[in-house]
Amino acid sequence: MSKLQKTKDKLLNTAQVFTFKDLEYLLGKFNYVEKKTGKTSGSRIAFIQINSNHIIRLHKPHPDNDLKKYVRNYIIQELKNQDLL
Repeated sequence: MSKLQKTKDKLLNTAQVFTFKDLEYLLGKFNYVEKKTGKTSGSRIAFIQINSNHIIRLHKPHPDNDLKKYVRNYIIQELKNQDLL
């Protein structure tokens, strides 16, 4: 099983912890690039897909690196809408 498939499975399995680093890897494999939305953006970031200009906006998790359940659900829904999951 490839690392990409393991990361997808980890995202879909809510019993496992999914970190922001995992998200960066997964979205990078789907041709998304991270973009900060200005110098006063704080923890707000956007991931923009190079091919389709699809945008996924979220807040970076802090102080820990684990994504909250509602953020994971949002990411899953957005990736399913793009036929990536």
